[in-house]
Amino acid sequence: MTDSRLQAHAEPNENPVYRLDLSAKAAGREKLGPLESTYVYAHEGVRLALDVVRPMGDSADHKRNIILVMTCYGRGKNGETSNQYADLFVPEGYAVVVGDVRGTGASFGVWPGHRSREEILDFSYVLDWIASQPWSTGNVLAYGVSYTANSADLIASRNHPALKGIVPRYVDYDIFFETYPGGVPNLTLDRWSRLVESLNRDENSEINADRASTLRAGIRPVGSQAELTAALQEHARAPSFQPVEQTTSFDDWLSRRSGFDFSPQASADLISQSGVPIQNWGSWFDSGSPLGSIRRFLLQSNPMNIILGPWNHGGRKPYDPLRTDVQDYAPIMAVQHANDIRFIDACFTGQAALQADKVIHYYTCGEGSWKSTRSWPVPAVRQRWHIASGSRLSSSPSDTGYDTLQVDRELGDVLSNRWDTNGGIGTWEIDYGDRRQFDAARLAYTSDPLQSDMEITGHPVVDLNITSTREDGIFFVYLEAVKPDGTSCYLTEGQLRARHRKVWAASPFAALGPQQSYLESDAEPLTPGEPTRLAFMLLPMSALIPAGYSLRVCVAGSESTSFANIPADGAPPQLQFHRGPHGCYIDLPVVER
Repeated sequence: MTDSRLQAHAEPNENPVYRLDLSAKAAGREKLGPLESTYVYAHEGVRLALDVVRPMGDSADHKRNIILVMTCYGRGKNGETSNQYADLFVPEGYAVVVGDVRGTGASFGVWPGHRSREEILDFSYVLDWIASQPWSTGNVLAYGVSYTANSADLIASRNHPALKGIVPRYVDYDIFFETYPGGVPNLTLDRWSRLVESLNRDENSEINADRASTLRAGIRPVGSQAELTAALQEHARAPSFQPVEQTTSFDDWLSRRSGFDFSPQASADLISQSGVPIQNWGSWFDSGSPLGSIRRFLLQSNPMNIILGPWNHGGRKPYDPLRTDVQDYAPIMAVQHANDIRFIDACFTGQAALQADKVIHYYTCGEGSWKSTRSWPVPAVRQRWHIASGSRLSSSPSDTGYDTLQVDRELGDVLSNRWDTNGGIGTWEIDYGDRRQFDAARLAYTSDPLQSDMEITGHPVVDLNITSTREDGIFFVYLEAVKPDGTSCYLTEGQLRARHRKVWAASPFAALGPQQSYLESDAEPLTPGEPTRLAFMLLPMSALIPAGYSLRVCVAGSESTSFANIPADGAPPQLQFHRGPHGCYIDLPVVER
């Protein structure tokens, strides 16, 4: 590696394939040839719309390695001569195939929501078709961002011999967790569903009218307008989406999908069996993506390169709450792309499979450094901090008592948050600002200034001793760092619906901290007025808190910007957070330096 910011923290015996190069550059020498659209028959005879773009000057039988992208957002807009993926990869010498998944764009069929069994089965037909083309080497890499990243993972689950690797960027690895983090209904997914439904009717909605052209109406037909009209008529048979607050448990969610979990996480064994190398990008501040990347690392045996950094969803805008010069430390899109090209080339030559490795490269906020590890969690000491009287966060418990919070269902948070960046209605950027602006809706506990730097890397865990006036509710916990001038900076958060508090001891992720099953059989209502313990993880993070800063923990019972209120009717809960030897605390994974 050429950049000391990474080299100083890299593990020894660095693998030339499974690495992060902060100064990488792509060549981009080829020009784009003409766009060709075609229909391909897939599962049960459904016709899928595909676009093919190859380098300029290629003959009909000039063979190229293929980048495949399958999308629900439309493979391209009417009147345009290319698409964003061809623009990205054809200059690097690849042929690019972009397809509309069934029931979307110009493809026929029905899109029942985020993925279906039939949609996944279609991928094998698309790979068969690509491998049979005279311009194809028969070698394919699946690529994607967000929904198309989920497609890349599920393409790998088909275990097709043509597939040589995948690059899923900012993937929704566990769709249930993204939709119900901590069992809490995430309203962002309702907004996203409305956006895609409008696209499938070739219409704009209030969600996408002001978006980039890729998220607006204007489907590119394959042949005649009559064929597109016929495809749209089939789209109209799709059922309307169900609001997220109608689902109460994981098995209830599964039942609405005929028992089918369409998450990449649910296909972890199949993806492992494929053996394809993986380069996965995630962000500490992108919905549940950092947890998904870590779960992938723990569940799957594929060779993999995981990069966890400080970006919004998609990686276009860096964000570090502890420093303003984050752009000097987080690779811009061009550098991310160059790292992908290097990895893709290694997949096509077979080097990535021959030099198998599993590495996580992660950015430490505040410090502005990149580190590498072949194991997770990284070695850390659990340091306990208690909520204490006088709004203090203390290393030892204080006197016994409690603090009361009256939940206000109207109070929310900034729209520029980690959840809205993944398909919401805001700018999709991350900016939490000064967290003191929400003190009226939350209880805040602040430590004395730290005497030395503190690195927190991993999964903070909270244990709350609470009493509520209602039989259910949501508990939000935010970890923040307070600057000497009093500005409070967001670091991470966690949430839990009270009825889903039972700890799932047999979880494959139990080593990370308390896990919940979210099953109806494990659900238990609160008994109003009776003290109850809630133990759960916050989302993972890595940050260096400088000496002189303080730690701050905030607790809340509502966040109406991104989440439904529970209970939605009746009197809002009044909550008591208990202090003392048996009170509330947070355990922080502190890395010794």
